[in-house]
Amino acid sequence: MEYTNIKLEKENRVATIRLNRPDALNALNPELITELSAAIAEAGADESIKALVIRGEGRAFCAGADLTYFQTTFADLTLLPPYLQQVTETLRQIENLPFPAIAVVHGFALAGGLELMMACDMSLVAEDARIGDQHVNFGLMPGGGSTQRLPRRVGLQRAMELLTTGKWISGAEAVEWGLALRSAPADGLDDELETILGPLRTKSREGLALIKAVTLRGMGMPMEDGVALEALAFVQYMTTSPHPAEGIQAFVEKRQPEF
Repeated sequence: MEYTNIKLEKENRVATIRLNRPDALNALNPELITELSAAIAEAGADESIKALVIRGEGRAFCAGADLTYFQTTFADLTLLPPYLQQVTETLRQIENLPFPAIAVVHGFALAGGLELMMACDMSLVAEDARIGDQHVNFGLMPGGGSTQRLPRRVGLQRAMELLTTGKWISGAEAVEWGLALRSAPADGLDDELETILGPLRTKSREGLALIKAVTLRGMGMPMEDGVALEALAFVQYMTTSPHPAEGIQAFVEKRQPEF
């Protein structure tokens, strides 16, 4: 697929998707979402890839859905359900990838941009980034998962504050709240990113896939069921993949495993 609203780069076992509507602060319209979905699928199908990075071109990560597109839907409200389905399925694609997804956030991550950030497994944010839901500021409500993902990330009270007041927080506050992993000056985000990507490049993709899948699925289970799920996955991995044996042999031989 030819991409115009995003850029896809694959290098050194990492796929990077750059939202590429800088004049619109990378607002999410149907064309961008279609390309984003295709790029996620392409990255996931590439067996050499160990991590996905999502970031934005220009002054922002993503300022949310393209409200000029939503204006057109009032003339034909049948456009809304397929658009929301497209958004939610694309965010689920990120969560279902067989490796970690990392959002690198500068400028704004608002509304749909926040929802995209939260679909990633980890987020690195500029200290001066502005992050919030803000749907309520325009008489709207979330449609891409904020009411569900945000309380799971930051707790009910902080989520309700962001959802009902439209408040923005800084990147540094997002880390304090548990909404982001680490913050740094905007020009230091690449260095922070490499502290994560460097180790990921050496890991077993099969191991990464199982760890991510079991962790996310288990979060919705009682502890006992989650531990049982982990044990089942462990046995499956040990009996079907060559990677555990290679990892143990490398440990014995005091060398790096080859995955």
